[in-house]
Amino acid sequence: MQIVQVKGVGLEVQQIAAPATNSGAALAPIIFLHEGLGSVAMWRDWPGKVCAATGRAGVVYSRRGYGQSEGIPDVRSSGRLQADYMHREALEVLPALLEALQIESPVLLGHSDGGTIALLHAAHVGATACIVMAPHVIVEELSVQSIEQIRGAFETEGLRERLQRFHRDVDVAFWQWNDVWLSQEFRAFDIRPDCRQIKAAVLAMQGADDAYGTLVQIDEIAPTLGNFRKVVLQACGHSPHRDQPGQTIELITEFLAQLP
Repeated sequence: MQIVQVKGVGLEVQQIAAPATNSGAALAPIIFLHEGLGSVAMWRDWPGKVCAATGRAGVVYSRRGYGQSEGIPDVRSSGRLQADYMHREALEVLPALLEALQIESPVLLGHSDGGTIALLHAAHVGATACIVMAPHVIVEELSVQSIEQIRGAFETEGLRERLQRFHRDVDVAFWQWNDVWLSQEFRAFDIRPDCRQIKAAVLAMQGADDAYGTLVQIDEIAPTLGNFRKVVLQACGHSPHRDQPGQTIELITEFLAQLP
């Protein structure tokens, strides 16, 4: 693990070397973008397996307030995230991180909130390719209900203790995400017009049993400029890389192998 300073904030970064078997081919590295309660550690060994299968280097990082990245003072008041927090991550923080790491036009691979960030970055900054798992392009009532339920689990059912081992400050990690998602301002969140502008090839995956969103979330990406493939995974909930790890890696490997 290393800490990289990005816009004056220390972010936890893990870099994965490309496997020696790629014969030195200049393949764009994969940037892994985590979910709303995720971190570097919560990906476990899955990013390494993806890099090994695709022959690419990778970068995994924890957003501010997650994992071992720098925290957010007064996260429920003056430090509270605003409804455009994923736009800011995609258009300000991620470009600055890529510049610090001297990476241009990577492959973006995001889960949930990370998938949304990947779509926004691909639409407005660009990417070699964009792979998303269970992204959010609009706010559905199903999502809000599930996030209200997880608040109860955090407060009284032991979720706080389970998450604590993955985050330096588990309360910051949880409340920055939960509060903004349950705010009235966030109900209008809608990135469908942004998705229409994506020029890079897009692979979108979602579980048939996703409790945080219907299949509208991937149906509505619908870029008008780039190639688009969507896959519905059976026996799979909100986390394809955990519920169907082998299948997701196969899909990603096949998708990236077809790039120019």
